[in-house]
Amino acid sequence: MTEFDHRLTTLDSGVRIVTEALPSVRSAALGFWIGTGSAGESHDEAGLSHLIEHMLFRGSSRYESLEIDQIFDGFGAELNAGTGKETTSVYTRVLDQHLAPAFDVMADMVWRPRFDPRELDQEREIVLEEIAMYEDDPQDKVFDVLGHAVFGDHPLGRAIIGRAEVVSGTPATGLAAFHANRYTPANVVIAAAGAVEHDELVAMVQAAEGQARPARTPSPVPVVPTVGAPVARARFVTKVTEQYHLCLGTHGIARDDDRRYALRILDTILGGSSSSRLFVEVREKRGLAYSVSTFSSAYAHAGQFGLYVGTRPDNVTKAMKVIGDELRRAIEDPATDKELQRAKENVKGRIGLSLESTTARMNRLGSAVLADLPLLSLDDLIERIDGVTLDDLRSLAAELLDPSRLSAAGVGGDESVFRSGLAEVAPELAEAA
Repeated sequence: MTEFDHRLTTLDSGVRIVTEALPSVRSAALGFWIGTGSAGESHDEAGLSHLIEHMLFRGSSRYESLEIDQIFDGFGAELNAGTGKETTSVYTRVLDQHLAPAFDVMADMVWRPRFDPRELDQEREIVLEEIAMYEDDPQDKVFDVLGHAVFGDHPLGRAIIGRAEVVSGTPATGLAAFHANRYTPANVVIAAAGAVEHDELVAMVQAAEGQARPARTPSPVPVVPTVGAPVARARFVTKVTEQYHLCLGTHGIARDDDRRYALRILDTILGGSSSSRLFVEVREKRGLAYSVSTFSSAYAHAGQFGLYVGTRPDNVTKAMKVIGDELRRAIEDPATDKELQRAKENVKGRIGLSLESTTARMNRLGSAVLADLPLLSLDDLIERIDGVTLDDLRSLAAELLDPSRLSAAGVGGDESVFRSGLAEVAPELAEAA
């Protein structure tokens, strides 16, 4: 199947329902996508999107917390959720016969959470434990440190998980007000893929929406500030660790930037696969790290591109020298003809294989519609990937890998070790660290 046979309906309220029917399967993946995340929070709200995600499971107007768990256990299904920089999602995958009751529970959770103060007190403790867990894990912590280095005080630079002070101090009434402002009809997309009939799901949404009128008039949501020009910064967190966890990164490209296809190819060649340059040079040839990779994130008006390596203290400088050499080589010679072709086939293969999953298809539908991105057919995607040229990669590499633009983050026992390694990539930044 090369075409995405999706249907999209927008209700008068603004709620959007998008589906893709797959007659050959018996399961349906269902998700609620809400346009709220950490980037839309003020400093005093940092963590409320994540806390609300937790509280959705703590009971709704018609379902107790334990009852929600028991219902989905009875379906043989998992109900899960996630918070990102710009979105929150609640999702499941069930047999077709369970789709209607699953939707009924999820709609009540999303639109009418209870926010019981006693339940909130218990969930606060869980989220505070989650924050402490991330603080204790240097391999996770370093990515948040890099976000702050790349974006500074902009909300995109804050950790999604939030601030402990906000989680501890926000009352149930404050959480309910935040929910009422963000979980508005025009800010919600309901996506489903698999054994689903579009008109039936639309009817379910209309029925549920009639019961979900807001208890208060939403207040204006603060506008997310514009991301400024890249500023190279270095941030280091001193922590007793066996390895040093190091990241380099800079501003990437926005999610609607046509260069996103070239970025996927560049990412694959540089550090996104087991035959990538960094993986081969740092790990396979020299044994300087177990984990080394590149990554990218795209947002409404900005993006982030970076790389990660974890290595022992005596290997930091050697590993960073190899990384610095590879970044400079990527600017001068981003790909050979063979590398370019292999990377294109890799990206096309990953996209094609992912489309065998109803959950992946649902995620694609929900995230694209919420972000107002076009839903391209597989043939269209392949055409765009095949159209990436060496000149496209060279231009992008010159922008993203320029040492003068790079920020750096590290977690380890001695900042001087971090500086020594950083000097191999960006000497001026190392001196200012």
